[in-house]
Amino acid sequence: MVASDTLDATFAALADPTRRAILARLATGDATVTELAAPFAMSQPAISKHLRVLERAGLVSRSRDAQRRPCRLVAEPLRTATDWLADYRDYWEASYQRLDLLLEDLQEGEK
Repeated sequence: MVASDTLDATFAALADPTRRAILARLATGDATVTELAAPFAMSQPAISKHLRVLERAGLVSRSRDAQRRPCRLVAEPLRTATDWLADYRDYWEASYQRLDLLLEDLQEGEK
């Protein structure tokens, strides 16, 4: 996947609160679809649809453990998104620093 495609898929997957909750749960450890569906008022097939979106985004992988098919968080796409957002955080931080300097200048001028 190209970096922009990865970002698009990651942010699209994160746009849904159910998928964010699933990722939060998987951050504590692997879980089956049944375990992931338990806190939600939705069917296992609906949870499976959310998991497919997360899998396509590369945020979740599934393995086979005898009869179980546990899901696991794959955090690398989140790092890519965080790195992309960091550029904007730096921009806003610099903007706030300039604003602070301007405010200091204005306050000094009032004295």
